[in-house]
Amino acid sequence: EISFTAEAGEIIALVGPSGAGKSTLAGLIPRFHDPSSGSISIDGIDLRQMDLHSLREVVALVPQKPFLFDASVRENIELGNSSFTECSIRDALDYANATEFVSLMKNQEDEILGERGSRLSGGQLQRLALARAFYRNSPILVLDEATSALDTENEEKIHTAMSRLIQGKTTFLIAHRFSSIRLADRILVLEHGKIIADGPHSQIYGSCELYRNLY
Repeated sequence: EISFTAEAGEIIALVGPSGAGKSTLAGLIPRFHDPSSGSISIDGIDLRQMDLHSLREVVALVPQKPFLFDASVRENIELGNSSFTECSIRDALDYANATEFVSLMKNQEDEILGERGSRLSGGQLQRLALARAFYRNSPILVLDEATSALDTENEEKIHTAMSRLIQGKTTFLIAHRFSSIRLADRILVLEHGKIIADGPHSQIYGSCELYRNLY
């Protein structure tokens, strides 16, 4: 029983308690699953009528727990290659605030990262996942941001990179920490799989008790 329209270039934060349906809602966009009723459309076209590869070309996902392969920095970022790719590997690293730590590696962009990126910290993993999204350059973004376990310095670097990444893109931001809300034009508050508030922070802070309590 959810219905809303996202305008092109709009940044929407999905907020709610654990189990409210934030990740489920975000997962409908790249068709990790389909709605049990109703439909989801991009530019008026039902997602189920789109070629799956074509749909996933237009969506870039930065998950809460990024997966990196036992390959080089370069190869892990190049996995994001799409028809929208415009910047170089080095540009993507710069935009994601990742150049600093990659430049300290013995082999830099050719450094092998280990299984699941085991040689990196949580903040470094997240910044490489953002670099992959910069490289991919898809017009729709799903950001399941994972700053809750990071120190303040790393969190600020990731927020700076995220603010660059979302420019001009239709973005769905699953917010675990309310410091990310400042990036959003609009907030959807979910509870038990339903939207109970929809609007900017200034509007729903006064009208939605759940949002106020979470904040």
